[in-house]
Amino acid sequence: MKASLTKSDKTMVPIIIGLSIVVPVVVIILMNLPTRYNLLGLDVGTFPFFHAVINGLTAILLFLGYRFIKQKKKVEHKTVMITAFGLSALFLVSYVISKISNDPVPFGGEGFLKYLYFFILITHIALSGIIIPLVLFTMYRGLTGEYDKHKKIARWTFPIWMYVAITGVLVYLFMLPYY
Repeated sequence: MKASLTKSDKTMVPIIIGLSIVVPVVVIILMNLPTRYNLLGLDVGTFPFFHAVINGLTAILLFLGYRFIKQKKKVEHKTVMITAFGLSALFLVSYVISKISNDPVPFGGEGFLKYLYFFILITHIALSGIIIPLVLFTMYRGLTGEYDKHKKIARWTFPIWMYVAITGVLVYLFMLPYY
């Protein structure tokens, strides 16, 4: 049986795919700008703390969303998941501003901690790119009432999104002495 795209899919699927490509490319370009523009005049440590708080709150909301859907509390699930999505969008905007505003801060740890940090950082970055289309498709399928499709993709989205949120906090904690 061939899957067919709905009228809404014909619009939203290309938008989701486009955003999933454009967002990481823009972030990479901004990270490699030769000049920084401190748009908000904040200290270098302000953004990472804010990002860690957003990531921590997102992880809590994801956990609550998971619990709510297991308890068949669909309204509560929808509310916390939309809020988690909003926090992730806020994080992304803030992260882009921070990359425009501040030079990268190198990790100064050594030995085992250095290897652990870079493992966490590399997997966090790789999965951050992968999570964009997963979250967008999961949200789209849930908000359009396509619950079977929503459930299938959410099985992948939830653990990856949770990992990205938690490792975002861990990266901050590893880097805290160097800000």
